[in-house]
Amino acid sequence: MTEETKKKIQLALAVAIVVVGARVGYIMYQRHEDYVTAEERQKARNTGYSNEDYYVTPKKLHPYDLKSAQQLTQQPVWVKEGYRYTYYRYVPVVKKVDFAHDQGTLEPLERLDIKDVLAVAAPGGRKQAVALFDKDGHEYAVPIGFESDDEYKFYADEMFYYEDPHQLYKHWPSDIWQAVDQHEVKPGMNELQADFAIGMGVPDPGANSEEKTVHYPNGGKPLVVTYQDGKATEIKAGG
Repeated sequence: MTEETKKKIQLALAVAIVVVGARVGYIMYQRHEDYVTAEERQKARNTGYSNEDYYVTPKKLHPYDLKSAQQLTQQPVWVKEGYRYTYYRYVPVVKKVDFAHDQGTLEPLERLDIKDVLAVAAPGGRKQAVALFDKDGHEYAVPIGFESDDEYKFYADEMFYYEDPHQLYKHWPSDIWQAVDQHEVKPGMNELQADFAIGMGVPDPGANSEEKTVHYPNGGKPLVVTYQDGKATEIKAGG
């Protein structure tokens, strides 16, 4: 073995060690963040907060590469924020995503059965990690991460619930869940319940926990909801 070959092997091993170390560090960081969150919820419980939502701990998968992201195919997923994430047609014959023509946005609490997770070429030159699913007889892809510095950054944990939200928040009254399932907001709902019903919202600047006005695109049927002390008090059509 030549001296040059030895140097190349040593360099490759050093790079591999750095990559593995970075991934392990990222996973440990995510685990720490989950621990801190759980600890905060326990403090809230000990303090006696009456809002049981604080005690719900949604599952996370922490994908860090395409192989670990295959966990998304092992159970259904539910969309956390409706009308936020755009999906596109997937063309299996050429294994490409038609990023030039969006097909809509995922709906509030929409259930998806992810078939596969793969990397595809995206506008701008870098690869995009996408989750494939079927809807209305067609195959679609929704971005769940991207390639950066030879690694993948995933935001699937921010996009999806991996457990049925009806079970996670089973302490909600049946009339609340009925309104959520019908994509309706009614007085008395909290902001999370409204998000479940009509998707993502944008609060007015300067909003606070005591009084807040939130604008919801609501899939083309915009609503404006005013909250007092965390509860919806006024719902009206608007931009």
